[in-house]
Amino acid sequence: MGQGPSKPKASAHDKAVFELKKQRDVLRKYQKQLATVLDREHAIAKQCLTAGDKRRALLALRKKKYQEQLLAKTDQQLVTLEEMTSTLEYAVIEKEVMAGLQQGNAVLQALHQEMSVEKVEAILDETAEAIAYQKEIEELLGTKLSEEDEAEVERELAQIQEEAALALETKMPSVPVTARPVAENTGVEEEVPTAAAAEKGKEKKPASYAPLPA
Repeated sequence: MGQGPSKPKASAHDKAVFELKKQRDVLRKYQKQLATVLDREHAIAKQCLTAGDKRRALLALRKKKYQEQLLAKTDQQLVTLEEMTSTLEYAVIEKEVMAGLQQGNAVLQALHQEMSVEKVEAILDETAEAIAYQKEIEELLGTKLSEEDEAEVERELAQIQEEAALALETKMPSVPVTARPVAENTGVEEEVPTAAAAEKGKEKKPASYAPLPA
């Protein structure tokens, strides 16, 4: 059967932090025990005073005072352990930050080598030349033409329009023209009766009479 993935080994730093936290937990547990003893000795002193046993009451209070001193020492030791643990944990963060700074510095140096001062100056010079060239073009285009130049431009425009119109006519198909029929010339001109002639014809026509009966 194949072996499972091996667990990463704990570093010396991890072991030290683990031991410090372990000692911290032991001290906290001991503080709880001392707090219980303090409450108990205080209760014993009250009972002895109630019973009239002053000597045992003083003894209980002395024990209580000693336990309070131990509790104060454990508090100081606990503060020291907390500070040491925080210092070790922050040391790891500082190490990671320094590693990141070192890597960033290496990348920055590589970029500086790629973009040397000479390359930057060359790029700036090329950019300045391009800007100057663009300004020169803009000045030429923005210059006002004389009247003679304007007239020449108008003539050239008219010539281009005329050439375009001729080219368009050449491309268009020709339309056939149908001739109208012409009457055959017989040599005799046909008279067109006028209105006056028509009136005269009516006057010359004899009146018609109805036949008489036999």
